[in-house]
Amino acid sequence: MEKTRIKTSGFIKLPKVLIETHGCKLNMADSQMLAKKFVENGYSVVSNDDIEPNVFVLNSCTVTHVADRKARNALRKARKKFPNALIVAAGCYVERDENSVKNLDVVDISINNSSKNDIVDRISEHIKTEISLDNQEDFFEKLDLLGRSRASLKIQEGCNQVCSYCIIPKVRGRERSIPVEELINSANDLSDRGVSEIILTGTQLGNYGFDLSDFSLTKMLKVFLDNTSIPRIRVSSLQPLEINENLIEVWIQSKGRLCPHFHLPLQSGSTRILKEMRRKYTKNDFLKVVELIKSSNINANITTDVIVGFPSETEFDHSQTLEVIQKVEFLDVHVFPFSKRPGTSAWYLNDQVNPSIKKYRAKELNSCSSKIKFELMKSYLGSVMPVLWEGENMEIGFTDNYLKVYNDNYSKSDLPNNGIENSKITKFSDGKLYAQKEKK
Repeated sequence: MEKTRIKTSGFIKLPKVLIETHGCKLNMADSQMLAKKFVENGYSVVSNDDIEPNVFVLNSCTVTHVADRKARNALRKARKKFPNALIVAAGCYVERDENSVKNLDVVDISINNSSKNDIVDRISEHIKTEISLDNQEDFFEKLDLLGRSRASLKIQEGCNQVCSYCIIPKVRGRERSIPVEELINSANDLSDRGVSEIILTGTQLGNYGFDLSDFSLTKMLKVFLDNTSIPRIRVSSLQPLEINENLIEVWIQSKGRLCPHFHLPLQSGSTRILKEMRRKYTKNDFLKVVELIKSSNINANITTDVIVGFPSETEFDHSQTLEVIQKVEFLDVHVFPFSKRPGTSAWYLNDQVNPSIKKYRAKELNSCSSKIKFELMKSYLGSVMPVLWEGENMEIGFTDNYLKVYNDNYSKSDLPNNGIENSKITKFSDGKLYAQKEKK
């Protein structure tokens, strides 16, 4: 039976909710959805943990054992910091191991992914609320998950692939696509609220539409572009073999609205290891896709994920990964030491790589990718690029191809309403790029 520690005096007229999000951009989109539901039902969503909430919600990740530990620590910290709040655990960690979450003895309510839509009802059962819908706060005025100029939009969820190391299909379920009409309505609402960039998120974006009649990601993007006016659309992640000439042509024809940034999970540069991982491409397949993107002349940057120390990985396999990183010149490489996940086939693999070797190889990959990243960043010095500025004083921004830049010389009042301004990259210092408003 669920328990509650929340202490109330009479009724709470506007319960405060603090949402903490771990993990991927899909989780970020889910948190935005949860926050919107709270606001629509008369709750106040706060983004500052200095304000004690009545309800604390953790939207958790479980992609590695480190993510699990981070979730447990966050829940314990929340209980200690907010002793009178209702502590709610939600998301993928709960979906994978709800008993472990409950055994922490700091959680009042646990909600798995399939029950997220019921979160407000579940919480309202536990606290006395006297909520007037006339007191609703504007969701987009109060919520600051990505910065008010950007928002995530989930276009599908679930994964039908069975990579040997990955727990995500078990916690996100089978692939389900959201009809394009719903996506268009959501995007136009966000645009009307002043959002300048929408990040299309999902578990397996490239398979969008397989469960819809005569639809694909390519067709969806064309329809989406034709029926929305949002200045920027960023696709969060695609599998290498989901990219083809027809899809790249949509980027070219979008006239800059589709951001020239591709996140392509490499995972390993070794074809042998990729086969062990049950990935559906080879090292050469990956490099051909990269060449297709770079030859399109859309000034694209590419980011990636790499798993280091997968069972049986040799020094030669590791060198193959280093070689791909050097050839592609990724803007960013997220390096993850292999983590055994219960419920995956890789859990049972022998020939585990020694932790000290994993650590050394991860350090080598990070060092190599950082050097490449800095050289790539410096190559943009003197370039004029569209920057979407955000933050309270518009001090940080992102170019369309995902360079993070810092405001060098102008204030919020100098920028247009949507925060996008052609800006000149002026200097590189301490690993950061700085930009100035381009003189007209």
